[in-house]
Order: sequence, then C-alpha cells, then structure tokens
Amino acid sequence: MDDVAGVLEAARDAYGRHDWAAARDRFHAARAEGELAPGDLDALADAAWWLGDFDEASAVLEEAYRRHLDDGRPRPAAMAAIGIAVNHFLRGDGVVGSGWLGRAQRLLRDQPEHAEHGYLLYLELEGALGGDPGAVVAMAGRVRDIGRRHADPNLAAAGDLFEGRALVRQGRMAEGMALLDEAMLAVLSGELDPGWAGNIYCHLMAAFHELADVRRAAEWTEATSRWLAGLAPAVLFTGICRVHRSQVLARRGAWAEAEREAALVCHDLADLHVAGAAEGHYQLGELHRLRGDLAAAEAAYRRAHELDRDPQPGLALLRLAQGRAATASASIRAALTAVTHDRLARARLCAAQVEIALAAGDADTAGRACDELTRTASTYGSSGLEAAALQARGAVLLAGGQAEAALPTLRAACRRWLELDAPYDAARVRLLLAGTYQALGDADAAQRELDAAQVVFTRLGATLDVRKVAARRGRAALPGGLTGREAEVLALVAAGRSNREIAAVLVLSHKTVARHLSNIFAKLGVSSRTQAAAYAFEHGLAAPERG
Repeated sequence: MDDVAGVLEAARDAYGRHDWAAARDRFHAARAEGELAPGDLDALADAAWWLGDFDEASAVLEEAYRRHLDDGRPRPAAMAAIGIAVNHFLRGDGVVGSGWLGRAQRLLRDQPEHAEHGYLLYLELEGALGGDPGAVVAMAGRVRDIGRRHADPNLAAAGDLFEGRALVRQGRMAEGMALLDEAMLAVLSGELDPGWAGNIYCHLMAAFHELADVRRAAEWTEATSRWLAGLAPAVLFTGICRVHRSQVLARRGAWAEAEREAALVCHDLADLHVAGAAEGHYQLGELHRLRGDLAAAEAAYRRAHELDRDPQPGLALLRLAQGRAATASASIRAALTAVTHDRLARARLCAAQVEIALAAGDADTAGRACDELTRTASTYGSSGLEAAALQARGAVLLAGGQAEAALPTLRAACRRWLELDAPYDAARVRLLLAGTYQALGDADAAQRELDAAQVVFTRLGATLDVRKVAARRGRAALPGGLTGREAEVLALVAAGRSNREIAAVLVLSHKTVARHLSNIFAKLGVSSRTQAAAYAFEHGLAAPERG
C-alpha cells in the first residue's frame, strides 16, 4: 500500500505541474493496484484530455460520474457530465453531448446555486454567441456574477470575454474592448485553470481575426504560442492555435508555412475538434485558390462544407477565378442573404462582392457592397477592415471612370496593407493603381506598380495574379489612355453595334456601357460614334472582319 500511495502522490504532483503524460502514466500505475478515488479519476481524465485522447477522457469521466453519484455528490457528478458533454460537442456529436448536458442540468436543478451552475450557463453561451448579442450580454453577466459570488476566476473571466465579444459585435467598441482587455489580464495573471485559460486564448484569437484586427490577431496568436510552449503537450489548443497562426502567416505572405500549419490542423483535429478541422480545410482552400490550384481549392472548400463550415466567400471567389462570373455573383449574393445580423461576417462577404460585381460589370451592386463595407469599417475602426474598405472604394471609383478620385484612395489602401505587413493585399492594390495611372496617362508610374506587384506575386507563387500582370502590361500599350474594357467597347462600336448589343456581348448594364462610351469620347476628343469608329480603325483597335 505504501508503494501505491507513493505512486498516487507522484501522479498528483505531476498533475499539479501540468505534466500530463507523467500524471496519466502514474495514475494508470496506481489504478492497476486498486481503485482510484473519484477526484483522482477526474484528474486522470483531464490529463488524457490534454494529451488529445478524448476517448479515454470520456470513459474515465463516466466512471468518475458514477462514483460521485454513488458517494452522494451531485455537484462533482454534474461537472463530470459537463466534461463528457464538451468532449462530444467538440467532436460534432451534438445528440450524445446534449444527453449528458441534460444529466448535468437535472443533477443541479434542485441544488443551491454554485459554480457548477455557471459552467452550465457557460456552455449555453458558447452556443448562443452567434445569435442575439443582447441575449449573450445578459447571459455573460450572469456567468460573471456567479463567478464572483463563488470566487471562481474562470467564470468571472469568461463572463467578461463573452460580454466583450457580444458588445463588439453590436459595434460598442469601447465597452467591448475594455471587457476583452479584462479577460486578457485574467489569462496573463496565471490565476485561471489551464483548460479555461486556453479557451479564453482561443476566443481572443478568434475575436481579433473576426474583427480583421490584423495586428492584434498576430499578437495574440504569438502570445498563445508562447503560452502553449510552457505547457506539456496540449493537442487541442495547439491545433486551434495553428488555425490562427496559418491565417496570420498567409496574410504576411508566408504561404508555404501557412499551408503546412493548416494541413497539420486538418490531421491533428480530425477526431478531436470538428470546427477546428473545418477551419483548417477552409484555410487550405484559400491558399490553393491564391496559388491558382483551383481543383485542390474546390476539394478543400467542399471538405470544409461537409464539416459544417460555410465555404464563403472563398468558394464564390473560386468561381470567379474559374471564369464563372455569373455563378460567382449568385453565390456571393446568396451568402449575404443568409447572414443578416452579423456585420463583421458580412464585411468579408461584401469585400468579395465588390470584386465579383466589378468583374461582372455590375457597378451598382459593387457600389452598394462597398458602401456597406465602408460603414462597417467606420463603426469598428479595425485596421484590416479600413484597408479593405479603401481598396474596395478605389476599385469602384476606377471602374466608374473616376481615376483622379481613385488614385489617392488606392494609394492609401496600399500604404495601409504595407503597414500591416500584408504583401499580397498590397500587390493586388498595385494592380489597381497600375490601371489608375494608365487611365491618367502616366505609363511610367503604371509600369512601376506592375513591376512591384509582379515581384510579390512571383515570390508567392500566385500564378493567376502573375497572369493578370502580364495581361495588364499588354493593355498598357493601348493608345489614348484607354482601359482594356474601353478598348473592347470601342471595337464593338467600330463594328456597328448598338449600346444594347454591346451590353449583351460584354454582359454589362446599359448604364455601364453608356458611361464607358462617354469616357472614350472624352479621352479621344471625339463627339460621335462615327469619329470613335474611325479612331479605332486608324489605331488598330477595330475587331477584324470575319469571313
């Protein structure tokens, strides 16, 4: 018995030091000699959880649950049931998870309020976060109050976290960020249980990614990585952190490393955390799309969708890259219809809709999406949203023939992306700047922007964008400062087509064709279709006759 007592003491010591592997091994050794106490079963289950063995964790928790019940201890039995429920929810098994959650609720129903009631409410909050922010704020306040009344710092910090996230979603930035700061301080204080600290780390990374707060997303991803480095293996949290690390690396242009991290997420979380694995597949889809591997992107987006991750806006942008502008337009329109209350989620969709609508010649839709994105960026003041809104505004102005207004806007967008260490985004703006300078007759500046963009696209392996640079270089030699689209319209005018026929051929609105024609007349100094057609024939812009 002395030997067993020594092994148990070593197991408990290892558990207290967060040496999960040693704790599990020693608890197993003690268990081989006799029955573990319910509290030791709880610790063994926790160690197995940290090591990513959710099957063992749940099995041991079920044993602990029964033992606590046998001992007449409903509150710890309820916590064991909550732990089992969480494991099933993480793996996407909502039916079994709900069953265990129901057991916990029944056990606590007639008990005086204690911390366990707060943990039950915490799980409700997790599920409610994407819904009505007002309801989340109220529930979060109750969780925080329970934590304070029962001296549970985990619950107090969780209440601050969830209320902060809900307030941010409502656009109440000052109040929301203050509460997120409170949650950050609680994590950094070291007062929280590691499992709940890890959960708050994950929520903070997700919140700043959702906000497109590029700097803070990077800072908290790095902070989480440092925290994890001080722990023994933490399979779940390491995997979730990798998702956000991949997003940060992709933004910074480290695509190969970002892809490796996303692939590890898909592998490591496949049987542990369905939502994390789904996000990993979506991230792989994004990287494949940017590299021009459209078949691989399609497969990755489909896998993300199978795991219940909405594949938008990536899938709509993939359709655009496949040359299916009409399908892309319908896809992004449906995605926006499905998201009515979440302005931050809509912001990402609006940015994509601007790009898709402009490619389809739908200036009105692009303008409305740009307006919404600009309002959202103004409300939240996020660095990434502000840069995206400037980029969208500049693109809309350029497409509308307002090159003089587009130039300072696009220069500001490029500068913002460079300040955020986002080389790919900056290079995409440079493509727009090249078109702007060309429209203003500054061919030298246009070539400088194309050269700078090509360096980045080539380094990253962005093959589709490299082709866009080549196409833009071909259009740069157009006479009269005409854009490529204007040259297409002029060729059809020279062929005797009416505005209605041109609109049908180029899939543009009548209003857009008229605007292009007005710009052509102004640039060429002509006042009639006949004069414009003569210019086209004189400068080799007329379409060759067929026959």
